[in-house]
Amino acid sequence: MAEQIQPASEQSWILSWLPSWCPTSPSQLKDAEEKMLKCVKRPFSRQHVRISRDNYLWTLAFSTHPQPGPPPFLLHGFGGGVALWAQNLDALSSSGPVYALDLLGFGRSSRPQFRSDPEGAEEQFVEALEEWREKVGLEQMVLLGHNLGGYLAAAYTLRYPHRVQRLLLVEPWGFPARPDNPNHSSIPVWIRAMGAVMSPFNPLAGLRLAGPLGPMLVQTIRSDFKQKYSSVFEDNTVSDYIYHLNAQAPRCLSGETAFRNMTIPYGWARRPMLERIGQIRPDVPVSFIYGSRSSIDSDSGFAFKKTRPDVEIRVIRGAGHYVFADQPEDFNQTVLQMLAGTEKGNGANGRGRSPSKHSEGTNP
Repeated sequence: MAEQIQPASEQSWILSWLPSWCPTSPSQLKDAEEKMLKCVKRPFSRQHVRISRDNYLWTLAFSTHPQPGPPPFLLHGFGGGVALWAQNLDALSSSGPVYALDLLGFGRSSRPQFRSDPEGAEEQFVEALEEWREKVGLEQMVLLGHNLGGYLAAAYTLRYPHRVQRLLLVEPWGFPARPDNPNHSSIPVWIRAMGAVMSPFNPLAGLRLAGPLGPMLVQTIRSDFKQKYSSVFEDNTVSDYIYHLNAQAPRCLSGETAFRNMTIPYGWARRPMLERIGQIRPDVPVSFIYGSRSSIDSDSGFAFKKTRPDVEIRVIRGAGHYVFADQPEDFNQTVLQMLAGTEKGNGANGRGRSPSKHSEGTNP
C-alpha cells in the first residue's frame, strides 16, 4: 500500500489552531483511519489527489484487475470518512477497481473556505469531484453516495451526466422539501431547545465543547457503531475514528460549515434534491438503497419513481440509516448485482410488489 502524506508544513497551521483541551490532531485521525483499514484485505493505494487552489482530496484506490464498465466511486455522508466503508471495500473491489474519498472539507481532505450561499457551497463540492475525476483520468464513474454523499452524487450527475454511468443513492439526505407545517411534536422538547441554542453554531460544535470528554461522548451517544462493526472490531476503534473525524478545530471544519449553510432547522435541505432530480438524463440509471429500520423515509425514492418508472428501489432488511454497516453482506451483494446489471428479488426495477419502508422483502 503506497501512501503520499502531506508535508508537515502544510498541516502546521491546522495544528496551531486545535483547541488544547480536545484530544485530537491530524496525526491521531491518520492513526485512527489506519486502524480502521487494517481489516481490509485487498491491496490498495492512498494519496492526496491535488485539485485547484492548493486543495486536495484524500483518496483510496483499489485497482486489482480491469472490469468491463466504469468503476464505483464511494462518497461518504456528513461527519463520515473513507474508513467507514471498511466492511464493504473488499467485496466491492472483487469485481474490479473501486475508489473512495473524503469529501472536500471533511476527513483528511483539505478544508477550504466555502461560499456561504447553499448553491455556491454545493457547486464547490461538485467541482471538486469533477477536478478529481480529471486528475485520476476516469472517463465515467458509477457514483455511490450515502447521506450527504448521495445528495452530492445527484448534484454531480445533474451537472455532468455524461460522466456518470449509473447513480446509486444510499439513504440520501436532502431530497424532500421541508413541510409547510412540520410536525415537531415527535421531536423531544430538549432536542428542540438544544437546536435553538446551537443553531448559530456548526452541527458538531457540541462535540468540541465537550473537550476531553468528547471520546466518551461519542462512545455513549453512538454506541450503536460498536455493534455495527462488531464482526471486525471488538474495541472502540470505530467511535475513536468518528471522534477524530469530527472533533477538529472549528476553522478546520469548512465542510461542516458548508453543510450548515445548506440546511434549514432540523436538517432539511435549502435546495431539496427531489425538486431537481427529475432533470437527470433518462439514459443514466438511478437506484435507491434504503434500510428497513432507518429514520430516513423512502418516500422520496418512490415519489421519483412515479415520474420515472425505471428507477430501482431496494430496501434491505434489518438495516438502519448506515445500511452498509448494519447489513454489510446484503448491502455488498445488492450493489454488486446492480453493478452487474442483474435483477434478483421482487422489488427490482419496479416489477412485482412495491416495498414499503417496513416491508423487508426486497433485498436478496
